[in-house]
Amino acid sequence: MLKITITDDDAIVVSSLKTILEMSGEIEVLGMGRNGQEAVQLYSDYQPDIVLIDIQMPVMTGLEAAEQIITQFPDAKILFLTTFADDDYIYKALAIGAKGYILKQDFDNILPALKAVASGQNVFGADIVARITNLRHKDEPLNYVDFDITEKEQEVILLVAQGLNNKEISAKLYLSEGTVRNYLSNVLEKLDLRDRTQLAVWYYQNR
Repeated sequence: MLKITITDDDAIVVSSLKTILEMSGEIEVLGMGRNGQEAVQLYSDYQPDIVLIDIQMPVMTGLEAAEQIITQFPDAKILFLTTFADDDYIYKALAIGAKGYILKQDFDNILPALKAVASGQNVFGADIVARITNLRHKDEPLNYVDFDITEKEQEVILLVAQGLNNKEISAKLYLSEGTVRNYLSNVLEKLDLRDRTQLAVWYYQNR
């Protein structure tokens, strides 16, 4: 049973999500909040598997709450559920280390997204993926040599940025999944990044 908390300033959204998700028999909603401050407290109280949270809320935004949660609990899994496909919001969510960003309009995808995040995947709706490619600076081209990044590591970075998981990367590059994990671990260490989501953000910022 996947244990989550839900935070949204719309009480109807919160209650509807709780009812529908729990009807699946795969989700248990441990607590519900109406603003970011309550989301932080809920995480502290329950340590859920996933935090399902809106972005625009009173008292404290979802982005501010997520940043506080991840700062205190680095392994926390945050899935944003919002009506706003705003580039600035998407960038901040990625930079914070959120595991997913989906739109409320994609209601049928909420349960699959939660399950995917629980299994270790990063989940971004189709509309969001289309916008991620715009989240980059247009400065001087990146010189990978400055970071001691090898050619094979560059290939891994590109495929991570395209959203491929380790199994898919191993098939593309004809490498074992263990080798891919080693490459990814080395890259994250060289760039001082936490996870593949931050790596994708780094790539699009510096491409």
